[in-house]
Amino acid sequence: MQQPLAYRMRPTKIEEVVGQQDLVGPGKIINRMVQAKMLSSMILYGPPGTGKTSIASAIAGSTKYAFRVLNAATDTKKDLQIVAEEAKMSGTVVLLLDEIHRLDKTKQDFLLPLLEKGTIILIGATTENPYININPAIRSRTQIFEVHPLSGSDIKAAVKRALADDKRGLGAYPVDLKADAMDFLATATNGDLRSALNGLELAVKSTPKNADGKIEVTLPVIEECLQRKSLSADKDGDAHYDVISAFQKSIRGSDADAALHYASRIIESGDLVSLIRRLLVIAYEDVGLANPAACERTVMAVNAAKQLGLPEGRIPLANAIIELCLSPKSNSAMTAIDAALSDVKAGNYGDIPQYLKDAHYKGASKLGHGVDYQYPHDFKNDWVKQQYLPDKIKNVQYYHPKDNGKIETALKEQYLRLRHSAGH
Repeated sequence: MQQPLAYRMRPTKIEEVVGQQDLVGPGKIINRMVQAKMLSSMILYGPPGTGKTSIASAIAGSTKYAFRVLNAATDTKKDLQIVAEEAKMSGTVVLLLDEIHRLDKTKQDFLLPLLEKGTIILIGATTENPYININPAIRSRTQIFEVHPLSGSDIKAAVKRALADDKRGLGAYPVDLKADAMDFLATATNGDLRSALNGLELAVKSTPKNADGKIEVTLPVIEECLQRKSLSADKDGDAHYDVISAFQKSIRGSDADAALHYASRIIESGDLVSLIRRLLVIAYEDVGLANPAACERTVMAVNAAKQLGLPEGRIPLANAIIELCLSPKSNSAMTAIDAALSDVKAGNYGDIPQYLKDAHYKGASKLGHGVDYQYPHDFKNDWVKQQYLPDKIKNVQYYHPKDNGKIETALKEQYLRLRHSAGH
């Protein structure tokens, strides 16, 4: 039985990895490890289909080390022992251990000394946060890298490569992939390349040739093979982003009915990931300090929707959407951090005051670090007049509070009172 397209198209060298260029691109950390053949064990965490296995496969291919794949949940200690014996006999083995967050203590205790010696280069893969779900003993012996959903352009590049490859891919098939079908394939899979490639293969192999001898892969064909519907009936390649944009702008404009309409189009497409990601952005970007409690409840609604999935997940999300629409709005926190970032990027900052510098190590006081620092909790109301910004920008104001809602009005009063007391 032939392996799925996503499996066949796994990269054999680091240069073939799609996306994650902050890790595998020229001059980046994993690329440097490969070039120097100085590999260290690592944990890759992120959503499914984002390239964790591909990175491990590419590392092994580029370094010519043996590559083995095990699952921490289903494979046994004996399976690990077989890999360890192979490593002793033939040299270093790169072991991809999927679902590493489910590694039990027996298997962990067996692996630890092998990681210490470098006999096995462990690449753990997980969709769970390793800082919460992976044992500290494993974490301390690995580097942790986060992988992100692939962009639409990443997906398109991988699809084009698969269509052109006549050995591992679909190059032997006379495929005519329509532009709107390609756009939908790139966006509807939410950065999951595995889903995109396997959906493409099903579409190609299940579609008969037309009168011109071509396998015409249209938008309806891709929709059927992915079991997702396009967000817009106009088949516009930008429809995905247009609906997401209209959704945010409707909430920002306090139109609950419009927001629910656009949310429904996203839900009907099956794109829960894009909906909840955008909803979180909206909560903190557009409502923010005007109603922090609504932001917290949005996070709770999103977590509930993740647990429930669709269709039930629509219910907590509807609660959050309506509340955000009808809530007072403020973007003051976003504009404040953007203003601060703009200064930093432009190099518009000075030296940290000496008394604010780290003073916990021996000899710090000789450098003047921490000297004359005033500890606010030693003073009345736990506050003392003291300069915190560098001299160069000591009077700068990034946060400009608004009066939109009781919470930010109260924060504004406190902020202005503190600035006045500090002499600004």
